[in-house]
Amino acid sequence: MPEVVLAVTRIGFLALLWVFVFVAVGVIRSDLFGNRKTRQPPPVRRASAPPPPRPAKVKRGRTAKMLVVTEGTLAGTQISLGALPITIGRANDSTLIITDDYASSKHARISPRDGQWLVEDMGSTNGTYLDRAKVVGPTPVPLGAPIRIGKTVLELRS
Repeated sequence: MPEVVLAVTRIGFLALLWVFVFVAVGVIRSDLFGNRKTRQPPPVRRASAPPPPRPAKVKRGRTAKMLVVTEGTLAGTQISLGALPITIGRANDSTLIITDDYASSKHARISPRDGQWLVEDMGSTNGTYLDRAKVVGPTPVPLGAPIRIGKTVLELRS
């Protein structure tokens, strides 16, 4: 084999190896510190669109006072609900830090709006599920409905 072909093969393999190293470092960095995506505004709802249906399980007169972890490594953890949203993920600045392999650094947010609590997926890789349905936008959370993030399950309780 000519020396030129051997040298080009070695340089190509070395360049491919460095590309792999940079991609691996980028994945680790985004997992530790989060992505630097700019947040897109929520879609504008047309005036003619009907309001979203209320879940059938909502019990009127009862409001959620606690967020309880029912399954996962943090089972039994309780967070009192107030006026501020609760962020859930692996990032250190999250309100509820979960060490689940299937959770993103900034996975989901539970926030109060118009007297009810809404769950919203924050662009996670594996998704957020509310009672077996994938959350695609801000969704009202009824009392006792399971919110699944990877192997961790949460519920709102009064």
